[in-house]
Amino acid sequence: MNIALILEQNASAFGDRTAIVDRGRRISFAALDRAASCAAGELAQAGLSRGMRALVFSPMSIDLYATVIGMFRLGVTAVFVDPSAGASNLAACIARVRPDAFVAVPRAHLLRLTSAAVRAVRIKVAIGQGTQARRSVWLRRVAEGRGVEPCDPDTPAIITFTSGTTGEPKAVVRSHGFLVAQHRALVESLALKAGETDLTTLPIFLLANLAAGVTSVIPAANLRTPGSIDPAPVLEQVRTERPTRIVASPALLGRLADHAVALGGRLDSFERIFTGGAPIFPRTLDAIAAAAPRAAVVALYGSTEAEPIAAIDRRDISAADRHAMRRGAGLLAGKPAPSIQARILRGEIVVSGHHVVRSYLDDVGNEDTKIPVGNRVWHRTGDSGYFDSQGRLWLLGRCSAKVEDSAGVLHPFAVECAASEVAGVRRSALVQYRGHRVLVIEGERDGVALRELLLSRLAWARLDDVVSVSRIPVDRRHNAKTDLPALTRMLDAA
Repeated sequence: MNIALILEQNASAFGDRTAIVDRGRRISFAALDRAASCAAGELAQAGLSRGMRALVFSPMSIDLYATVIGMFRLGVTAVFVDPSAGASNLAACIARVRPDAFVAVPRAHLLRLTSAAVRAVRIKVAIGQGTQARRSVWLRRVAEGRGVEPCDPDTPAIITFTSGTTGEPKAVVRSHGFLVAQHRALVESLALKAGETDLTTLPIFLLANLAAGVTSVIPAANLRTPGSIDPAPVLEQVRTERPTRIVASPALLGRLADHAVALGGRLDSFERIFTGGAPIFPRTLDAIAAAAPRAAVVALYGSTEAEPIAAIDRRDISAADRHAMRRGAGLLAGKPAPSIQARILRGEIVVSGHHVVRSYLDDVGNEDTKIPVGNRVWHRTGDSGYFDSQGRLWLLGRCSAKVEDSAGVLHPFAVECAASEVAGVRRSALVQYRGHRVLVIEGERDGVALRELLLSRLAWARLDDVVSVSRIPVDRRHNAKTDLPALTRMLDAA
């Protein structure tokens, strides 16, 4: 099945209902379907056809989704690369996927001046509001609307890359069948219901919203840096559009919640708030809930290769659970999604299911992360964890980040989750530095006093030292996960 068929069906089912709100613009489900059909015609005229790959550079926008759905209609694979990862990463990713086209907003075409890899791509197409404003009249006349190309479930729809936070970025292929399965899993885990309005910060979730009949409001913010957005314009959107739900990184939600509370307001339109992309400690959930008292606040656990894996509603975290987390039990992630199978293999979480990526592009990276068993493929998450007696999954951190020494084994989340409950600790990271167990913290109070308090509270962890820094480096994508290589370099420099 071509995923575009679901969106085409929704054009009939939901008609004039708003599909996407993009700052001052909005488009209905029916109009988006027409725009996608025209985009498919334009792309075909530019030389794109079934089986080709197109590298796409565009912020979240109506134009982006019309273009990508147009690609789906043609059977073209949309390729996305994180532009913040640098020129060498871009060149390496282009070499891996060998795109046939570069489809981008005008500003991104400036890359042709600096990147030989981009210049070498054969077909180049400009998209976006500026180009459409100049060409909309003749383009609608010239570009014939295109129907939906039939394709089998294994036909590639999207290629993205893992963040590279824990190793070399891998090319992740999502087929049309995979996107349908992921949509069903997200509908189940996120309780997506047609007619709701979602403040949508993550690109793949907007596709799920379109398939579910949910209106998506794209935040008026630079989503490439969620931890430093200007919250004021986004809160104005919340006031005017009254979204009932949001899926966002904890860094972005923290900015919104803090600003709303500082202004004496609340995020009172939200009924459901989902956050993930990094470890979500109870204190973070509590802070979000304080700013959105009507909302169910849910922590999601997943990865690029498997989203979602598990979820936990803040209201389901008991006092006993919180006590266990303060005593080194790790981070409670909740029960696995109904559509996924999760197991523990030698301490590592492995998962399988229809919405779990079975293979990376050209099998590169499979040897270390994929375990074929009969017709099923298990994905190694690289995360340590265990199940409790209630069948709930607990996270202990990256397998590669655990500390092993003469005192035994110490897992990052066991310490970091407990440290997050100590007043004055904004963020923490456990590292094995030059043979020592070191807890690095971002502190909000006197470093000496906080250090002594942590050494006392976390005596069970047998830490060698607590080091205070002004800022713990984080990943580019969510601005929430610790960038361990950068942190090690920071400690070396100090």
